[in-house]
Amino acid sequence: MSETRARFPWGLTVATGVALILLCGLGTWQVQRLQWKEALIAEAEAAAKAPPAPLAVVLTAADPEFRKATIICPGLATAPFVELQTIQEAEVGVRLVSACRPEGQATTFMIDRGFVSESISARPPVTASDMPTGLTVELRHTPPPGAMAPPPSGLHFYARDTAAMARALGVTGPVGTRTLYATASSNPDWAALQPSAPPAAFSNNHLGYALTWFGLALALVGTYVALLRRRTGAPTSEKSST
Repeated sequence: MSETRARFPWGLTVATGVALILLCGLGTWQVQRLQWKEALIAEAEAAAKAPPAPLAVVLTAADPEFRKATIICPGLATAPFVELQTIQEAEVGVRLVSACRPEGQATTFMIDRGFVSESISARPPVTASDMPTGLTVELRHTPPPGAMAPPPSGLHFYARDTAAMARALGVTGPVGTRTLYATASSNPDWAALQPSAPPAAFSNNHLGYALTWFGLALALVGTYVALLRRRTGAPTSEKSST
């Protein structure tokens, strides 16, 4: 009687090695993404805490995202507006968005004047006026609406489409790609208007993703070791004829 051992499972070893490299690579990538996201959040918080500066100065920054700026907008309190359907703190309503060419600027910007609850039917007056309105605003980049966004209905919008809003308001000339969110009311005598910039939405789940990939890599190694011991560790008996 002689004993033989199973051949070394080279195919399983190679496949396990490739999968292990892939899982560790994904885990490392998520760690890098975590560092990038934490730096981005820190930059956004620092920008939001910076004191307001004139819009012309803020726009010269390498990245004015989340910066606060002071503007003077002629006629904003009685300017035409479109309504953007939204939900704020679980309350349905609209945000009033007007066009404004701030003093000293050649570009027109969309000014988000604030939120109005659906329960409020009144609206600010719309009349021609050059009365200057001074505001502090927060700059936000406005991405184009998704392909599934419903089209606007007249002056009522369901997605923040800067170009379409500008057309609806009869804007001619260049239009800024950033929305200026009022942080103070353009109509202080009308309490229903709630000016605010939406909170920064940074999803930061990269640590959890990294732990998942590294955990799968560890489980793969454990499974491979168990299979290897099972394949090569137990001898088999073989009969020999004489």
